[in-house]
Amino acid sequence: MIPASIGVIANPSSGRDIRRLLAWASVFPTHEKVQTVLRLLAPMGRLGVAEAWMVPDRAGIAQRVREEAADAVRRGVPMPAVRLIDMAVIDGPGDSAAAAGWLRARGAALIAVLGGDGTHRAVASHCGSVPLATLSTGTNNAFPDRREATLVGMAAALAATGRVPAEVSLSANKVLHVRGAGVDERALVDVGVSREPWLGARAVGDGGTLSELFASFAEPKVIGLSSIAGLLHPVARSEPCGVHVRFGAGQRLWAPILPGALEAVSVAAVETMHPGEPVRLPAGQGTLALDGEREIEFDTGAGLSVELRLDGPRTLAVEATLAHAARHGLLVDGAEPNAG
Repeated sequence: MIPASIGVIANPSSGRDIRRLLAWASVFPTHEKVQTVLRLLAPMGRLGVAEAWMVPDRAGIAQRVREEAADAVRRGVPMPAVRLIDMAVIDGPGDSAAAAGWLRARGAALIAVLGGDGTHRAVASHCGSVPLATLSTGTNNAFPDRREATLVGMAAALAATGRVPAEVSLSANKVLHVRGAGVDERALVDVGVSREPWLGARAVGDGGTLSELFASFAEPKVIGLSSIAGLLHPVARSEPCGVHVRFGAGQRLWAPILPGALEAVSVAAVETMHPGEPVRLPAGQGTLALDGEREIEFDTGAGLSVELRLDGPRTLAVEATLAHAARHGLLVDGAEPNAG
């Protein structure tokens, strides 16, 4: 078993955006984030993870986790040593991106991320080849897993320590690459083209403003813009294709763009996206929403295109990892790493 160092990026602001005013989205309080991280780390300590690095957020999540973990060790409970990354924080997306870059440079075996689609996008933009263990604590959680943190911690430790091989424990992901004049961005789940010219509060709550939507995968079970594609033309994460929706005169669809709210959108066409075939956006003015939040203002001269690619971040395959561990007795005392 290889002693491992992992990172934990818990966005203190996830689950608290304006969509709680627009709909009935739940709130994920700081106390519950602390408890979630502790449930994540406890099995890691038992299974050989030596240290966990965290961002020193202003909400005090990392500090409270460090104190609780140290207290657990004094009581004889094995826990990773929790250390704080030496960095200035502003409690914005830049913190998650900067921490991911720091952890990549340090050689972290894995990064556990607590947040929604936006947080995971920020981490994925700087994590390089370091795999992600995803936990949903945001509003739109199409990309991160909705799982008990204890199970994620078990699987993460088995992968990070090398007891389960990468070809079993990790899954590949797709991304949407947006390029144009001064623009070079990626989205993990969806890119929405809105006719609204300003970023405003960023969250997209009105499907009637959309002219086009691109989704790297499309699941009917999710909340957010990608639910439109999922209810029209489901595409699994493992399929090497995506979905392109054009809005306009046509069939009307009711989709859960926000928690607790169905929005009517008028769909003109639905097409399959193939990797390596950029789709050029029509000239005009508007904004682009990346993974549910408006991030880019554009005009006629932007020359924007959206391309599906297969080189997204690798993520922890929790069920496959635990199934492998069960088949090979890896949680039985004395089992050998990578058995079978």
